[in-house]
Amino acid sequence: MEKDREYLNIIMKTQVFNLKGESVGEVNLPANVFEVAWKPDLVKQVMLAQAANARSPWAHTKNRAEVSGGGKKPWKQKGTGRARHGSIRSPIWRGGGTTHGPNNLRDYSQKVNSKMKVLALHSALSKKAADGELKVIDSLALENNKTKQVVTALHALLGKKISALLVPLTLGSKNLYRACRNIPRVRGLAASALNVVDLLSHKNVLIDKNAIAEIK
Repeated sequence: MEKDREYLNIIMKTQVFNLKGESVGEVNLPANVFEVAWKPDLVKQVMLAQAANARSPWAHTKNRAEVSGGGKKPWKQKGTGRARHGSIRSPIWRGGGTTHGPNNLRDYSQKVNSKMKVLALHSALSKKAADGELKVIDSLALENNKTKQVVTALHALLGKKISALLVPLTLGSKNLYRACRNIPRVRGLAASALNVVDLLSHKNVLIDKNAIAEIK
């Protein structure tokens, strides 16, 4: 129990870095967000639900009511010696409707309540913090939208291999979003839009110091 408390105290306070990779102070992280136990089953459930909710049912085959033609009976019912048919739109005809094919009306969405989403997000943030993959930056505000400036900062903070999710303040961060667009494995995401999929899709998470309160 004492070890757990000691572990939580270590996680609660973390260093603050500038864009040059220099430590410029410390900041306290809220325990209810960054000290939550790791819950892999819950995180997986929320991830799968988020992916399913983003899925578009584009695959579609036409049934006999949707294919063209077939308004007239091909031939009379009796007297021809041939099998009886009522429409060339029947699935047994070439060019007819498809039976049991994929339909774009299918709903893939999964319901996950808000408490589960929040707990999964806090669990993922806590895991990143515990593994040393979360860094707090004094400011992610950029004066321009130059990609080179972001790449230089990421190399100073993370080294040569870059995989990072940048979390600035929601307001006034257009330059950062534009600068990140063409950098592989790097994305800028507002604190209000944080989600489990983006968190776990990037190895490192860089959070603006002023965005911590917004995340909380």
